Amino acid sequence: MRNIFLFALILMTASANCAEARGIKKMNQIFSITSPAFKDSQTIPFRYSGRGENLNPALEISGIPGGTKSLVLIMDDIDAPGGTFDHWIMFNVSPRTTKIYEGTTPVEANFGVNSAGSIGYYGPNPPPGKAHHYTFRLFALDSTLQLKNGADRADIESAMAKHVIGKAELVGLFGR
Repeated sequence: MRNIFLFALILMTASANCAEARGIKKMNQIFSITSPAFKDSQTIPFRYSGRGENLNPALEISGIPGGTKSLVLIMDDIDAPGGTFDHWIMFNVSPRTTKIYEGTTPVEANFGVNSAGSIGYYGPNPPPGKAHHYTFRLFALDSTLQLKNGADRADIESAMAKHVIGKAELVGLFGR
C-alpha cells in the first residue's frame, strides 16, 4: 500500500512539472499588476495626476514567477506628443514586494530618471485633448541590475534584456 501511495505521489509531481514546463499555470500563479485606484484600461483618478496631488497610485503585484531576483517597473505615456514619455522607473525592487502603497515606493528600490529629468513618480499631465494611455509595465528578472540610481531607461532595458522571466501590464487612461 505504501508503494502505491509513493508511486501516485511521484506521478502527480511529474505531471505538475510537465505542465509547468509547457507554460501551463494555475490561475493563482498568473503574474499580474493591478491597482485598487483604477481598473485596467480605465481612468486614473485626478489625485494621481501632475495636476492633482501627483501621488503614485497604490499597486498590487501577484504571481511573481519562481526564480525572480528583482522586479523592474516602468510607467510611460505612449501617446505623448514628442514620443514615449517615461513617468516612473524603478529597478531592483524586491521580489517579496506584493504592494506598493499610494504615495510611497519600496525602500530598497533603485530609481531611473524619468523624461522630466527627475527621479521618482511624475504623474500624468497630458496636453488638452483625448485621453492618453499610461502603461505600468512590471518585469520579473532572474538577476539584479548592476546600475546606480539615475540610470536612464535605455541602460535599464539593455541591462535587463536577457534576464526577463515574466512581464505584467496595467493600463490607465488620463486626459484633460
